[in-house]
Amino acid sequence: MPGGRRGRRRGKRRVGWTPTETSFCPREEAQFEVRLRVEEVEALRLVDLLNHTQEEAAVEMGVSRKTFWKDLKSARKKVAEALTEGKRIKIEGGSYTLK
Repeated sequence: MPGGRRGRRRGKRRVGWTPTETSFCPREEAQFEVRLRVEEVEALRLVDLLNHTQEEAAVEMGVSRKTFWKDLKSARKKVAEALTEGKRIKIEGGSYTLK
């Protein structure tokens, strides 16, 4: 496939919430940013804020546990990077449907 994507298309995740704030910055002059997809923020919200198990959260989002784990791991890594390196967090995009 010249110029095309490889592998499967990213499936839509179900989210029950979308953020009203889409950018968090430690200081105005932060030059670098990490980008979180909406479904990654939903994964963080379900497990770390609402105390769902990963299995419960995966069912709620309509994905496999493995897919959920990948989203959660990616989100946690991006947040850790932003916090330790003083980067802006920007929430945008993704492949999701609102419940």
